[in-house]
Amino acid sequence: MSEARPAQRMQYSPRTLARAERAVRCSPFFLKLLGDMRSRRVELRAITDDRGILNGYTQRPLSELAAENQLTWLISVGLLRREVDGQGLTDSFRLTPLGRQIIERWPHQAERPVSIGDNLQNAASRWLRLPDWVR
Repeated sequence: MSEARPAQRMQYSPRTLARAERAVRCSPFFLKLLGDMRSRRVELRAITDDRGILNGYTQRPLSELAAENQLTWLISVGLLRREVDGQGLTDSFRLTPLGRQIIERWPHQAERPVSIGDNLQNAASRWLRLPDWVR
């Protein structure tokens, strides 16, 4: 009989962790959203419009397109993944192992302040990155 081994935690570079933390801080989402995604899937419609504010997920109402764009960036950074069902991708999201590590680093802290430098660096990472086919 084999013994159960404890799951090994993935190791990420400091640069990856910093980029992920910056992406979260610069997003329009509160940490409550990521905390909820840690334990269950969250549907896009729970994040959009006034529901996002009522659920404590967003700072302001977001259209479906705006929320999708922000969530897609967090997927690109490696924080989130889309849920998949028997028919393919859904409109629900969950945390990845990287996302879990970021949340664990901020257990009982309030929302992190965002500097102008953070916003500029996040924008540069987001819009000036190379396409996948070039890398």
